[in-house]
Amino acid sequence: MSPPRQANLQTTNKKRKRTKNMADLEIRNLHVSVEGKQILRGLNLSVSKGEVHALMGPNGSGKSTLANTIMGHPALEVTEGEIVFKGEDMTEASPDERSRAGLFMAFQYPVAIPGVTVAKYLRTIINSHRESRGQDEIKIKDFAKLAREAMDLAEVPREFSSRYLNDGFSGGEKKRMEMLQLGLLRPEMAVLDETDSGLDIDALRTVAEGVNRYAGPEMGVLIITHYQRILDHVKPDFVHVMFDGRIVKEGGADLVGELEAKGYDWIKQEAGAAA
Repeated sequence: MSPPRQANLQTTNKKRKRTKNMADLEIRNLHVSVEGKQILRGLNLSVSKGEVHALMGPNGSGKSTLANTIMGHPALEVTEGEIVFKGEDMTEASPDERSRAGLFMAFQYPVAIPGVTVAKYLRTIINSHRESRGQDEIKIKDFAKLAREAMDLAEVPREFSSRYLNDGFSGGEKKRMEMLQLGLLRPEMAVLDETDSGLDIDALRTVAEGVNRYAGPEMGVLIITHYQRILDHVKPDFVHVMFDGRIVKEGGADLVGELEAKGYDWIKQEAGAAA
């Protein structure tokens, strides 16, 4: 297993940098409703390239709603606040526009697309991103080489190229496919929503190795999770705890162990006392 990712800068230096410059992803006073029910209630979060953030919290706190809002899910209504990426207001942008801008999301439950092969899907999204940069479509020979290299890194068998995307895939295979897409697209900001959900230890290590491999100066990562498991393998620079649609506590990697030992009840009590 690859060693845990080393921070590119000391946490103190990162905090100093972030006070001087706007973060790559800025979520400001975000309020979000679903079918008239308010889920996010004035959430603020900043993530920059070169940083790994962990977002934790109990079920129903709004973590997945935040992830889907970042990517522009049409069922979610932003009633107040904004999402700014690289200085551009993305609050009303389509999911495709966000993807082309450099945002990426690995889903908790990746969908199957019968009839669309893995190779066709991957080449389509690569060409979509190339088109947004004014580049020609990737040549089949170049794509084949790129895909082979990425599949080897993500431990995805090459015969998967001819299979339909996620159709009949196990949970671990679906998550490896997400890491494959991450490696091919190399986004500037990756949001991983419950990527460790339902994985056995081998699949979990594969996903963690993928995050450690691709995270770095050119990519920021937001890992959304309930548990410590994946954070034993991917060391976060910053940890945020959500409760009732807001981030109510923040800290460093040591906060993960505290949550694992004490659970979330004390967070709820603190949040209630501060309300």
